[in-house]
Amino acid sequence: MDYVTVARARGEGRMYIMLREVLPNIAGPLLADMGLRFVYAVLLLASLSFLGLGVQPPVADWGSLVRENIGALPTGGAAVIAPALAIATLTIAVNLVIDNLPGRAQANQESR
Repeated sequence: MDYVTVARARGEGRMYIMLREVLPNIAGPLLADMGLRFVYAVLLLASLSFLGLGVQPPVADWGSLVRENIGALPTGGAAVIAPALAIATLTIAVNLVIDNLPGRAQANQESR
């Protein structure tokens, strides 16, 4: 990138270039990737628990809560809907927090 070439021309060292030039420019995409990976991990854990392949029955998990209460869906829908809403709320909240972090907001403004 041009800013690395300019920093090298100024005589800056590698650590300065990495910490002051490269790191601020990769913070936004790195945070977005970390947020997506976290959401994928939560969804994978919940889906595996729903299928019975995740955490075992003494331990509670949102996916296992949905699986255990699926039979009572016609009479007690809230027991199934509440853990599903918790999963959806967590994924949306993590995405909103990641999108509004300072480094991420700066990257969004520069790309416009």
